[in-house]
Amino acid sequence: MAKTPTPPAGEAHDYSSPPCFMHEIDPAYSGLSIDPQQWKDVARWRKAERERMIAARLAMSAEVRRRFTEEIARRLDALLGEIHGRTVSLYWPFRGEPDLRDWMETVWRRGGVCALPVVERKAAPLTFRSWRSGEPLEKGVWNIPFPANGRAVRPDVVIAPVVGFDRGCYRLGYGGGFFDRTLASLSPKPIAIGVGYGAQETPSIYPQNHDVPMRAILTENETISAS
Repeated sequence: MAKTPTPPAGEAHDYSSPPCFMHEIDPAYSGLSIDPQQWKDVARWRKAERERMIAARLAMSAEVRRRFTEEIARRLDALLGEIHGRTVSLYWPFRGEPDLRDWMETVWRRGGVCALPVVERKAAPLTFRSWRSGEPLEKGVWNIPFPANGRAVRPDVVIAPVVGFDRGCYRLGYGGGFFDRTLASLSPKPIAIGVGYGAQETPSIYPQNHDVPMRAILTENETISAS
């Protein structure tokens, strides 16, 4: 892998969003060597980008987010095709993310199984539990609901929200590393799809050895496939 460029100077500043646990991540958690100074530069830049992108997302009106989400749902249908018999992991929308709960209901109606990810502990992969509308939920990390009684499942498709993304289909998340750990640990590998808004694109997230690219990134404007 080519050396990651240092992010532009002057873009790093304090970031105080509760979901950011970047300071708790061991950059060698994947077992791969990472240059400490390079990681420090990238981490500062990512914190600044999260702040900027989340603020821009929250500034969008609810109507615009709804309309964009409908376009993303149409792209999901076109990309995935037949859903019957497949297990699809989605997510509970948080801080202006695309709200795909209506699309989730269409998965059930078409004979698929829906699941939600569960954070069982920090620095560990996610687990997945089946869920459908009306079944009980409990509050988890960051007060995000997860299935109270759902059965453990292994997803065929994992749909992950992005804070930011680049054309290499690398996803910038909240900094906890949960999806990267999870995708690296699952076998067989699920189809990993990132979803977000076109305005969240950045020229590069400066991917490191532990970053796992998505199979595709879907926005209201296009479907970007990993090369």
